[in-house]
Amino acid sequence: MQYSLGIDAGGTYTDAVLIRNRDGKVVDRAKSLTTYPDLIMGIHNVLGLLNREYMENINLVSVSTTLSTNTLLEKTGASASLILIGDHPLERELAAENYVFIAGGHDQNGEESTPLDMKKVEEYIKEVQDNVSVFAVSAYFGTRNPEHELKVKDKILELTGKPVVCGHELSQELGAYERAVTALLNAQLIPVTTKFIRSVIHETEKLGIQEKMLMLRCDGSVVNIEDALNRPIETIFSGPAASLVGASYLADLNTCAVMDVGGTSTDVSAIYKGLPELKAEGATVGGWKTRVKAIDMETSAMGGDSHIWVTKKRINIGPRRVIPLCVAATHYPPLMEILNEQAPTFRVMENENFQPTRFFMKSKPDHQYISPQEKEILDLLNEQPVSIQTISHQLNGMPSANVLDSLIQKRLVQAIGFTPTDALHVLGDYTEWNVEASEKGAEMLSKLLRVNKVEFCQNIKEMFATNMSRELVHFLLPDVDEKVIRDILNGKYPARLNLDIPVVLVGGPVKAYVDEIQKILIADIKVPESFEVGNAVGALMGKGIKRVEIMIRPHSLQRPEEDFLVFAPGQRKQFKKYVDALDFARKTAEDIVKGYMNKCRIDSNRVKITFEKKTVIPDGWHHPPMETRLIVMGVGTPNIG
Repeated sequence: MQYSLGIDAGGTYTDAVLIRNRDGKVVDRAKSLTTYPDLIMGIHNVLGLLNREYMENINLVSVSTTLSTNTLLEKTGASASLILIGDHPLERELAAENYVFIAGGHDQNGEESTPLDMKKVEEYIKEVQDNVSVFAVSAYFGTRNPEHELKVKDKILELTGKPVVCGHELSQELGAYERAVTALLNAQLIPVTTKFIRSVIHETEKLGIQEKMLMLRCDGSVVNIEDALNRPIETIFSGPAASLVGASYLADLNTCAVMDVGGTSTDVSAIYKGLPELKAEGATVGGWKTRVKAIDMETSAMGGDSHIWVTKKRINIGPRRVIPLCVAATHYPPLMEILNEQAPTFRVMENENFQPTRFFMKSKPDHQYISPQEKEILDLLNEQPVSIQTISHQLNGMPSANVLDSLIQKRLVQAIGFTPTDALHVLGDYTEWNVEASEKGAEMLSKLLRVNKVEFCQNIKEMFATNMSRELVHFLLPDVDEKVIRDILNGKYPARLNLDIPVVLVGGPVKAYVDEIQKILIADIKVPESFEVGNAVGALMGKGIKRVEIMIRPHSLQRPEEDFLVFAPGQRKQFKKYVDALDFARKTAEDIVKGYMNKCRIDSNRVKITFEKKTVIPDGWHHPPMETRLIVMGVGTPNIG
């Protein structure tokens, strides 16, 4: 009997799932806390929880992760240098300190407009090679002719041997600035992604698993691990893509909306007729607009580990993530004693750092620059929780909220606090961790609002469900004013919204929110079996999807009957006759699709290839099309089930 292994390294949990290939059934699953920033220990832990008998018969491994997204958001990628060839429009700053403009480039027909200044290229490479780990190269109209990009790449490899990324290798779309940004961000991700993938391979090989590994991309498709190493930028948002694909599979629905409630955030997306909805424009991450095709989704900074804090009149959820009291008390038993010794009341402050249930602990050595004020607080902490009251007492006054925020942002300090997960523990909806710690925290916060702890936690649960409903409706009805949606959901009007599309919930204790959501919306809400590991299932169930677009145009409008240019990925060809150009484009695109599917180990009999031809023929034009775009789409289903 053969099985497939799916792994998802998320922001809070690392999930693993084993699926029987014969019928696609989940036969084993496991969860373990993600170990950040080194994700491999979390993967090691979760693999150790799976049935070893099944693990001996694995023939496919597929992975998804938030690593690429978090690396870009936190600006922790490798040092990179960007070489821009030609007249690049610098619309705004670039995510690199080291970049240079080099003379060169081509025109829209792919013909050289300016010779490449190789002397300056060599001088620049020698100047920066000791200060950067990777290089990115992007040439003006490099998608029409990559000759200059490739020459610079060869020179970098010759002089340094360091990884190089070219813009034309990542996107065939025009847009010089976005393509340059995409190449640069991709370069920054290569070292960290290489380390992660090699670590995963090492862990699976230790278990005797030698099979080929795939990785989920942000458009919901899978890619072979070699391509993932070269193009890690395509794995940004692979976590949300995994939840979408996994939820669709587990619920056995080709069309549905999906809500994935994680520890850090809640993602909303949709799939129609088995294919994820994609953003019309490229994905934006960390404020940088790229040319990477990703699923269309909305993310809110609201998850099971969002910090619950109170002011004089209301409950606040997030946006920061903390370790829930119930989880922290399980891993750090002294926390329970500290909670019991806390003063029964604590003055309410208009800041989430100053709460009676707020604790801090040192999370890693302070090897980076810190200010004297940060050092003063850091010296008071250790690897056990310390309350904000204790910190204030030892400082003889309240610490600066900005200093605390800075330490958290630098990941030198980890915060602990009350969360929606704690509220569910108090209500008995989810009791995986230390219930007593959650109850103590609820008691302390509820007193500040003069309500009992059950009422306090029920209010949190209702707020969370309302936020989930609002995010869902806003995603499905993007053209409806957000205030109107909020008013309807809050009961201002005698109406309820009726959703015609099924809604699948995955991740975390989502079952606890079904009844609350159905009080707000009329919807067919499904929580499938194995919903807790939906992302790991999605890592395996991503389809092989390859889209190739090739353009044909006359070399000259003065001779529109002859001499045609074909712009295909990584190449430019010239043909005398239009029919020959079209035949070449069709065969080239089909070969690219088949090659991609073969590398993803998808049998040819499980691949469907469709061809679409779009032409531009002006009125009165009696020649072959002024422009032809041949779009070839291959969709392959994995060899599971």
